Amino acid sequence: MIRFLIDRNLEGPVSILWGMFAYEGWQTFFPLELKAMVEVGLPEYSDDQTVWRFAQLHQMILFTGNRCLAPGDLLEQTIRHENTPTSLPVLSITQTDLITQDRYYQEMCLDKLLEILENLDNYRGRGRIFLP
Repeated sequence: MIRFLIDRNLEGPVSILWGMFAYEGWQTFFPLELKAMVEVGLPEYSDDQTVWRFAQLHQMILFTGNRCLAPGDLLEQTIRHENTPTSLPVLSITQTDLITQDRYYQEMCLDKLLEILENLDNYRGRGRIFLP
């Protein structure tokens, strides 16, 4: 079972991807468990470091929106300082508005997600992966 932690700002867009995933029958090949932050007991506005550490501790892939590499980007700093060769990747959708509107963009994101799931061990330790 592959487990995902869905960032609070991405629950809607991820539900679209998971609908496509299920509709196309991929859950037979990749059994997944999706959990929102509140479902696992994380407060809605938990800081990035807490969320990343929680995901790693519980062997969950963090699914989030695009976050800038601006000064003070705690998620990026956390990944750079705490990532290990066995850490699960953080998946970031680069344009969350398109995932709700553009079927082609949805398919590109799903294709990239399937590639990652199929080769998950090769993506460990790579930090953040952007979809598509």
